[in-house]
Amino acid sequence: MNFLGIDWDKALSSGDNSNPLMWLVWIVPIFIFMLYGQRIQLQVTSSEINKGLEKLKLYRDETRTELINYIKNTVKPSEDPTSKLDRYFEYFTIMPADMDPNGIVPKIRHMMRTREDSTREQVKSLSANIDHIEASKIINILEAVTTLQLLYKMVRHFFLTAKKQNNFPLILPLQMMLPFIMEEAEALKIAVSAFKQGQPIGDGIGPMIVGKMMLNTEKKLIELETVWSEKDFEGRKIYLLKAEGPAATVGRPADALEKILAEKKPDIIVMVDAALKLEGEDTGSIAQGFGAAIGGIGTERFQIEEIATKHNIPIYAIVIKQSIKEAITLMKKEISDASEKVSTQIYDIVKYNTKTGQCALIIGVGNTLGVAQ
Repeated sequence: MNFLGIDWDKALSSGDNSNPLMWLVWIVPIFIFMLYGQRIQLQVTSSEINKGLEKLKLYRDETRTELINYIKNTVKPSEDPTSKLDRYFEYFTIMPADMDPNGIVPKIRHMMRTREDSTREQVKSLSANIDHIEASKIINILEAVTTLQLLYKMVRHFFLTAKKQNNFPLILPLQMMLPFIMEEAEALKIAVSAFKQGQPIGDGIGPMIVGKMMLNTEKKLIELETVWSEKDFEGRKIYLLKAEGPAATVGRPADALEKILAEKKPDIIVMVDAALKLEGEDTGSIAQGFGAAIGGIGTERFQIEEIATKHNIPIYAIVIKQSIKEAITLMKKEISDASEKVSTQIYDIVKYNTKTGQCALIIGVGNTLGVAQ
């Protein structure tokens, strides 16, 4: 190949190391990358992260505006709620000291309950006309905007720190985690619409299944935003427990379990919940196992495990697989279609693990937005 009067094939294949062209083609780029390679990589990576950061800021601002407009148009507060909401977006919770971990779970539960109760009261104070269901929707949207705010601030912090120090190794973990962060951020943004409309989300499959089993039974409030009922099945007694729908709440199943055990002792506990699927698994696929199937920060699971262990009650679990995006956005058909199969599995577990005259407690775990009972 001849270009600009140079036979490049000959030049590049020449074994003569003294050829100036070879020095230019090979030595100079290597020398440049040795000196400035990290800086070049930092610039390329920074450009990618900066795009993600701009998207996070856009998601945060859009959901914030959606929340403010929803409150103004729906509950019609007596004064502009913007300043009060902006203060809430900056709220934080300091976890208890864990130098001595003994007894830390009740402390964490106390902190989280304080935050939940305070948030509920502040939302209700926005308007005298706000009802329980609307308040629960606003609380969930508020949590989504607050999470987006936190994601944006954390990504921005690591990004600016790496740029300030020209520190490429510091920016590498951020680059690797950014796709997962953006997936969660996009899901939170889409979830706001579902919360506003009061429609069931993927995480509500557990309460939906137990809610169907509650049809034609007497529902009773047993704990804050938590209901239960009783029914008979082939000579056995079944207790059904779920969060009180159609409000957007997960209830307090652990506290409700304690109250049930004060009067009745189930022989087995069956928990039904959504679970994050692995890549390659089908949405709506069902898995059966053992243990307390409940998410969150772990305080509810700890409490249920403690109660079950103390009373020697085996815990069975059924989970419906879905992605993080599917869990907090409108429930897909593949997820809702799994309800009949799961109901059959629940009855099979009860039949094969209890005897006539015994009883079982079925707990539907998850956000019961749009799911009645």
